[in-house]
Amino acid sequence: MGKIKTDIKETIVIGTEKFVPYLSCEAIQKRITELGEEISEEYKTKLPIFIGVLNGSFMFMGDLMKSISINCEIDFFKLSSYGDEKISSGRVKLVKDLNADITDRHLIIVEDIIDTGLSINYIEQLIKEHNPASLKVVTLLLKPESLKYDVKIDYIGFKIPNKFVIGYGLDYAQKYRNLPSIYVLSD
Repeated sequence: MGKIKTDIKETIVIGTEKFVPYLSCEAIQKRITELGEEISEEYKTKLPIFIGVLNGSFMFMGDLMKSISINCEIDFFKLSSYGDEKISSGRVKLVKDLNADITDRHLIIVEDIIDTGLSINYIEQLIKEHNPASLKVVTLLLKPESLKYDVKIDYIGFKIPNKFVIGYGLDYAQKYRNLPSIYVLSD
């Protein structure tokens, strides 16, 4: 069986752009464990549905679920707002809807990164039509300087500057999601 990668490369070069280490696998896992414990405590008397936003949230969602100690359900949305670009198109398209009935349910949206808040705002509008019992948002990364929408983020892994990042589910033209650590575009 293969060994799990936890090492961090010094730099990653994509064309003329250089990405440098930002968050190690170990730091990410430590923070996810803390988030899982906090959410488990808050929802210990409820049966929440964790809703991952594909594709980016898959690694965070998987590791977060390992840190959740309560019964829960899982479902996924798939949205598109970036294409192969580093900057959002400003438009969100629903590619895959939920399978679960979310009426009167406790929902926790799981995002890899929130920058402008466009996707979360879009999801909140979709979900409110179904009258959930509650709705909270957990994100691994938040770019506070980039927010353009008034969205409430209930659980935040890390606040980061307004820079492009890759790794740990975050992509550059659908590549580099499989990196175990997070890298930031160097100045």
